[in-house]
Amino acid sequence: MMGRYSGSLQNEECKIDSIAQSWSVISNMGDNDKKYISMESLENHLVDTENGIIKLLDPPFENGDIEPGYIKAYLPGTRENGGQYTHAAIWVIIAESMLGLGNKATEYFRMINPIEHTKTKDSVMKYKVEPYIIPADVYGQGNLLGRGGWTWYTGSSSWMYIAGIKYILGLNIENGYMSFNPSIPSEWKEYEIKYKNGETRYNIKIKNINDKSNKGKTVKLNGDVIENGKIKLEGNGGVNEIEVEI
Repeated sequence: MMGRYSGSLQNEECKIDSIAQSWSVISNMGDNDKKYISMESLENHLVDTENGIIKLLDPPFENGDIEPGYIKAYLPGTRENGGQYTHAAIWVIIAESMLGLGNKATEYFRMINPIEHTKTKDSVMKYKVEPYIIPADVYGQGNLLGRGGWTWYTGSSSWMYIAGIKYILGLNIENGYMSFNPSIPSEWKEYEIKYKNGETRYNIKIKNINDKSNKGKTVKLNGDVIENGKIKLEGNGGVNEIEVEI
């Protein structure tokens, strides 16, 4: 319908949609203060810690006069209609990481990990899908709440990998250079990454010496400080020791 808002307090259904919230951060198009406000609203209305899911939108479409397309054909709380649509849930994690909120990013990463939904017999019977595959969706309402949806085919598994390696652990490979921007829990003291480029090996140790998520860092390559923090990748053999302090 022309001239109608969706994802607004004016709506009876879909008062909030996680894509608008998280992509205001990821796209860097949102005002700086409003990025934090939008993510706080998302956390308050879409993160269900009790059931371990991050909903796409809320409330689901059902009887309202807005016609958003095919998603309204799904039962309320199913797939894109108010369930966890896992692509969008991972974008939430990436947005939290980009804001430097490593505690939240890592907690949400852990929370939506399928293995967390299968720790007891009761939770296995509720979740009902594989504990080792990222599902495309998890139902978010009614007697299906917490049940996993389609598995194996979804591209959200790739996004989960990117969220963990690039945005939480902070390892970024781009245009032949390696750089680091961790967004980790403040209580993590250190961790290590092994990376191989061709025949060249990189042993990376990240030390959290200031109990911070990601603010400020010093990068050393074989003991020498790298002023811009970017390391040119070599593929001709050898072993390199990298130390990152945050």
